[in-house]
Amino acid sequence: MAQNGRNILVYKNGVLIAGTRSNEIQANCKLNEVNNPNSGQWQQFAPGKKTWTISTGYLLAAVANIEDLLSVGTTYELRFRDRSGSKIIGGTAILETVKITSNIDSLVQGSFTFQGNGVLEVKQS
Repeated sequence: MAQNGRNILVYKNGVLIAGTRSNEIQANCKLNEVNNPNSGQWQQFAPGKKTWTISTGYLLAAVANIEDLLSVGTTYELRFRDRSGSKIIGGTAILETVKITSNIDSLVQGSFTFQGNGVLEVKQS
């Protein structure tokens, strides 16, 4: 199920429940304005708290219980490997949104957004 650099594995209570495709990983850093009398009219900033999110447009279920994939507000562990396969990147995240759409005569589509809950870690595999 996992291919380096592309798929993210989703775990619940240590059990693999799904893999993802079509991912978007976003990391943010809040900027705090600092006062410096020498900067005149120019603002200056210092880095603050960091956040991360992962959005995916497709889940491949590894379990039969669909409720495990749709539990908004539930904490999951997300992991993926870098392209070389030598590092595992991951952390815990809360499933924030689930959107399922379907049209007559077309495939059902879904989107899932996970809000990082703490550090997005990089470890040697």
